[in-house]
Amino acid sequence: MTAPRRSGMRRAIIILPGAFTSGNLLFGIWAVVEAARGNYTRAAYFVVLAGIMDVLDGRVARMSRTGTAFGAEMDSLVDAISFGVAPALLVFFHTFSKGGEFAWLLCFMYVLAAVVRLARFNIEQAGHAKTQFFGLPSPAAGMTVATFWPFTQTPFYQHSLAGLVPQPTFLAVLMVACALLMVSHVPYPVWPRVGIKSLQGLLGIAFSLGVIAGMVYVPQYFYFPFGIAYLTFGLGRAVLFGFLDRLPERDPLRDEDENGTRPMEDMVSQKLLPFRLGRRRRPGGGSAS
Repeated sequence: MTAPRRSGMRRAIIILPGAFTSGNLLFGIWAVVEAARGNYTRAAYFVVLAGIMDVLDGRVARMSRTGTAFGAEMDSLVDAISFGVAPALLVFFHTFSKGGEFAWLLCFMYVLAAVVRLARFNIEQAGHAKTQFFGLPSPAAGMTVATFWPFTQTPFYQHSLAGLVPQPTFLAVLMVACALLMVSHVPYPVWPRVGIKSLQGLLGIAFSLGVIAGMVYVPQYFYFPFGIAYLTFGLGRAVLFGFLDRLPERDPLRDEDENGTRPMEDMVSQKLLPFRLGRRRRPGGGSAS
């Protein structure tokens, strides 16, 4: 009687990360729908909820040791929608739709940068323990861009900041900056580890509790400034201390590493793919998979 229970529990644990990834996609699509309806604040918070789902699916997969190559690929595809397409459309609907015939090209550039960043991440860092990210993470960029609208509805913004820079101009600069930082190699810190056995872990607990308090009690004042602080922290640290010595060794735009081995062939040899990919010869003698 115990064996079926263990089997069922194991199956539930394996399914759990995929459920969080599906929740990420749900909130991303929901954000687009609400933005199209004119509910911009609700759409922004749905992007935030998608970010929470994205954090949870990775944590659950690592804790339960149920991460798979399929799950990593699905997570990246979902992130492209929730943190690329959804924030871009939200911004387009509430600001850029009135900015001219070709204002949507700015949204396209942002989405393209998010997709490139996710594809590069899969090659450089996916499946490995990370002490930092190379380039601004797409969830951070997406949530920062999305939560600009709720921040503009606060009395502080309307009385103190609204007259400084026109909203379309500020948003255009923000989206260009996020796009450039996503495709850059500027190192950004990961979420601090929490624990009670070290000072670093205790500081991580204090930081996490402070973030949760801000998210719950003052969301309109918290999300966007926090995103801007994270964005500028990584950039400022890179400028002050340099980041060229911390660049990843592998070029994500090349198909071969230093040993001349193709990553796809490595995946096949390690049986990460269920079947071998057939090849056909090109007229010039090369091969296409």
